[in-house]
Amino acid sequence: MIQLRDETAFDVPARESLLDACFGTSRFAKTSQRLREGRLPAQGLSLTAESQGRLVGTVRLWHVCAGADRPALLLGPLAVDPALQGEGLGGRLMRAALARSAALGHAAVLLVGDAPYYARFGFERELAGGLTMPGPFERERFLGLELATGALKGAEGVLRATGALDAAPLFAAEAAVEAGRIAARRQAA
Repeated sequence: MIQLRDETAFDVPARESLLDACFGTSRFAKTSQRLREGRLPAQGLSLTAESQGRLVGTVRLWHVCAGADRPALLLGPLAVDPALQGEGLGGRLMRAALARSAALGHAAVLLVGDAPYYARFGFERELAGGLTMPGPFERERFLGLELATGALKGAEGVLRATGALDAAPLFAAEAAVEAGRIAARRQAA
């Protein structure tokens, strides 16, 4: 059985391995990554999927400003263990993330992704049409979703990161790796 839950610091090594398996190291060169770099994800919007103690899916959302003054969330990355792709886990993660975003009062979500896949969740190219990214991006893959009617109406300009700065990203990652090592030693004993 696969359980969706909030991400913890202990998930960092497994999450990074999953993202490497799904996207490779080229993911670090993407403009979306530049917007996330050095920032904390939006509070309560980092979800993982776990099966038998193993992380098999992840999705995170980040605070951005769409144009001059429109708060929004940037979704990504969404990843599912390659062995489980096609079984609906990505859809489950998306629905949970979007429902939680709406419940927390967020009005809009943007992402760069496969338009036919994300259309089933309500994402549309037109909603992001007046917006750009602060670097190279594929226009046809830049999509928006309004959680509140009109949240992206007339939005124009460049996306910029607005989320809280991560005070100690390297320390947190190193602590999570060490915690994983400790847990593995305990399990082996």
